[in-house]
Amino acid sequence: SKVSIYDVDCSSHEKVNAFINTNLDVFKHLDGVLFPIGMMFDDDTVQNNILKTNELLQANYGVVSHIVSTLIKTFEEKNSGCIVGFGSVSAYLGREVNSGYAASKRALESLFESLAVTNIKKNIKIQFYVLGYLESNMTFGKNLILPKGSTNELANIVYKNINKKYKKIYFPFWWGAISFVLKVLPFVLIKNFIKLIK
Repeated sequence: SKVSIYDVDCSSHEKVNAFINTNLDVFKHLDGVLFPIGMMFDDDTVQNNILKTNELLQANYGVVSHIVSTLIKTFEEKNSGCIVGFGSVSAYLGREVNSGYAASKRALESLFESLAVTNIKKNIKIQFYVLGYLESNMTFGKNLILPKGSTNELANIVYKNINKKYKKIYFPFWWGAISFVLKVLPFVLIKNFIKLIK
């Protein structure tokens, strides 16, 4: 396989736009795209300034939306292709820390649901992975309540599902049950529970 590497600051709309415009010919020959991308700040709260908020939105949502909007025309012409997104369980609950990250990941999940609906009758595969804790630099050295998922195992699952129609997969799998509870319970109950444990 031929591999080409590009250095792009995905938190900058201008740099992403320049990268896309410079490589439109490359984009025309792609059969699929995966977005294992994300960005966090240690002090990400609802008090973020506009620059920090824009960087979080761009790196976690905007870059994906921008590239997909460019690629989807090519995929529609070929009536084939796959688009794989990676979200986070953080998106399912408002939070005191990582609030901008969580909000942008919630937007990303909505984008992939819209992609699935838009391409339901086409041969374009849309997949979305909702990720919990993983063995990565983001969780290194942290004591977490639940075990971390293996990135190798996740890669194998993504590879096996790459040619399937719309799928939303939770990884590690137990986050599916946790996310369901967070969706079903009224937020007022969750809020009161958080007050008790703080």
